[in-house]
Amino acid sequence: MGIVSWVVFGLIAGALAKLLMPGKDPGGFFVTIIIGIVGAIIGGFIGTQLGFGGISGFDIRSFLVAIVGAMLLLFGYRLVKRTS
Repeated sequence: MGIVSWVVFGLIAGALAKLLMPGKDPGGFFVTIIIGIVGAIIGGFIGTQLGFGGISGFDIRSFLVAIVGAMLLLFGYRLVKRTS
């Protein structure tokens, strides 16, 4: 996917992850995009290791993997922030 596609994909995945996991998280437009993109990478890595496949394009499976990855990223952020 091109850079613009990754930005749009990340924005949507990050926003939905924040919506599904309400709480005090880092905010802003760019942070949400980064959360979505990094979440897609994390979700793709975990999905590949578990045999589900990674992010291969813009389809519903890849979108769900990205949202789950972004939710895992937010969960990890909250754990680190809580202990510090």
